[in-house]
Amino acid sequence: MNIAQLLQRSALVHGDRPAVLAGARLLHDYRGLAARVAALAGHLRQRCGVQPGERVAIYSANCPEYLEALHAIYWCGAVSVPVNYKLHARELAHVLGDSGARVVCVSAELRDAAFAAGADPAALQVLGGPGWSQAAQGAPLALEERAPEDLASLFYTSGTTGRPKGVMQTHRNLLAMTMAYFTDVDDVHPDDAMVYAAPMSHGAGLYNYAYMLRGAPHVLPESGGFDPAELAQLAADVGRLSLFAAPTMVHRLVEHLRATGGDGSGFKTIVYGGGPMYVDDLRRALDTMGQKFVQIYGQGECPMTITALAREHLMDTRHPRWEQRIASVGVAHACVEVRVADANDEPVPQGELGEVLVRGDTVMAGYWNNPEATAQTLRGGWLHTGDVGSLDADGFLTLQGRSKDVIISGGSNIYPREVEEVLLLHPRASEAAVVGKQDAEWGEVVIAFLVADGEPVPDAELDALCLAHIARFKRPKQYRWVPALPKNSYGKVLKTELRAWL
Repeated sequence: MNIAQLLQRSALVHGDRPAVLAGARLLHDYRGLAARVAALAGHLRQRCGVQPGERVAIYSANCPEYLEALHAIYWCGAVSVPVNYKLHARELAHVLGDSGARVVCVSAELRDAAFAAGADPAALQVLGGPGWSQAAQGAPLALEERAPEDLASLFYTSGTTGRPKGVMQTHRNLLAMTMAYFTDVDDVHPDDAMVYAAPMSHGAGLYNYAYMLRGAPHVLPESGGFDPAELAQLAADVGRLSLFAAPTMVHRLVEHLRATGGDGSGFKTIVYGGGPMYVDDLRRALDTMGQKFVQIYGQGECPMTITALAREHLMDTRHPRWEQRIASVGVAHACVEVRVADANDEPVPQGELGEVLVRGDTVMAGYWNNPEATAQTLRGGWLHTGDVGSLDADGFLTLQGRSKDVIISGGSNIYPREVEEVLLLHPRASEAAVVGKQDAEWGEVVIAFLVADGEPVPDAELDALCLAHIARFKRPKQYRWVPALPKNSYGKVLKTELRAWL
């Protein structure tokens, strides 16, 4: 089954329903959206030569055309490669090269960045440009049939080495994830609306399928991103808004509502994830907005569907273990099994720490062109998440740490080694270790500990070095020079001790 059938189905059954809004302004109904997608799919096939199974990248900030591009790629049987638009040119170049993307759908403001990353100018399709608009009026292509096991999307997520790996998500994975939204997160009614305030290249974009299936509206903020005042106004104008948000976004929205006297009555559901939500922030959010929140825990390797903490659990303040439950990430989604295992992949007793393992229809097919990493991560038929947690007697999973030392800042993953390797390019930095520090606004921020070979380096030099090699959001917020890094008897840096210093 081609995941684009969800759009085709709604266009046939609910063609007159509003599909895409720019702010509160209607752009397309479902019949019109499907017609544009079919025409764009025809353009990709006839003019760009894209064949089933070939990869097409989307390198764009949020915009209405993002949805058109995504579904046109599926419609013609190709594979989407959603790219974080904040990536550095070198990181983008790796994604485009590794995926072998035949075409890059790019927003106008990022066209130069795509050139800098080595994208072929002839392979660029500018979203919203004259050529795009003309292609959307062209001859339609019939929906390409795909098997459930066929590759639908390549989602690039860095590994512990910092080198991005392409997570292979199949049509079955995406369909199972969509059904799990209805069973474990939220039901969707035709008058509900999904607003895309977080990047569509990540979790927020994955929730479009549930709204496509129900024939419900998709709202793209005019700003193209997250602005609390804009969201509050959209909630008043459109009503029954739902969104996926990082904890830092929830914090900012709640503070805006409290400052302006709003109660968030125009919001229906806020799904939060992608980083730790502090209990005090969650209490404040519940007090301000009421029973609107659901937490999810997932990875690119098991998109959005490892566990969920339902709104009824968040609001059940009379439960004797309520405080423990709201600090957890909930219970396993209906479509997966979750266990906590020891170093031998054997289940540990309730309450004991171990690695979180997952299996089910949402678990990836493997890593693109990386059989070694696939075999290691999917050994024994279970996805090894690299996260450390414990299960209680009721099946609630509490995460205690990340064995891969991932730093999650503002909902984006930052892998320490890729930052450390850049810092060590400076000739006066003999050693470097990067850890995350808790931060009320961003969830975590990057802190670098360095040992100097001679005099310490000015912060400005290190900032410039980082900006030349990695994305801006990965740059350390602080550089701390120390005489030596704490190490164990094997010479391994003790990052737990560095965190204790913080």
